[in-house]
Amino acid sequence: MTIKRRAILAAGAATAALGGLPPARAQQATIRLGVLTDMSGPYRDSTGPSSLACTQQAAAEFANRGFAIEVLQADHQNKPDVGANIARQWYDQGVDVVVDVPTSSVALAIAGIAREKNKVFLNSGAATSDLTGPQCSPNTVHWTYDTYMLAKGTGAAVVRNGGDTWFFLTADYAFGHALQRDVTRFVEEAGGKVLGAARYPFPATTDFSAFLLQAQASRAKVLGLANASADTVNSIKQARESACTAA
Repeated sequence: MTIKRRAILAAGAATAALGGLPPARAQQATIRLGVLTDMSGPYRDSTGPSSLACTQQAAAEFANRGFAIEVLQADHQNKPDVGANIARQWYDQGVDVVVDVPTSSVALAIAGIAREKNKVFLNSGAATSDLTGPQCSPNTVHWTYDTYMLAKGTGAAVVRNGGDTWFFLTADYAFGHALQRDVTRFVEEAGGKVLGAARYPFPATTDFSAFLLQAQASRAKVLGLANASADTVNSIKQARESACTAA
């Protein structure tokens, strides 16, 4: 049998495309996911360990589909600089996607790094509508909810049902600012008024009593809680306690 030059070249090209290995031994691709979340702060119960467990479960369900999935995890401590440093290090080390990321200030920082590194940021924890507004990026997917949706779905409806004066208790960082801003827009468009707001340090505040007294003094019909997770739970509990004491 005569072996033609063209056949030898074709076989050589196919082998090179597989890194010199037969198809059965070609190296399996690996996708690396970094779960960057709150493992120790006010968002721990709503994200944190549960987000990590769900990501690991999803990775297991996609096993044996022609690629491997490696899951890393880290605690951003609700600090933009900490989260940004971790994300940058992960991307430089070959992590393909950063996921979860509660805390809008951290998410906004990571969105910028994902764009700089041309990597993927799949956000399902932070809510600021700025991620798909002023800070929109082709590298960031804002999955689930945002402050625009939360505001439009409740603000105008509450005003139409008689809650036409508002006072905000606001976490003093990107998420709280965005939620207060977006709710205010829909409240005012519906004919309501915002009588005031109290911003509290995040994530260091657990006692909301002084801020709740400001809300009570405003005589607003609605207390708008521009916060989330443990802060919301504590705000409601302490508001209830204040109401019972006043009665």
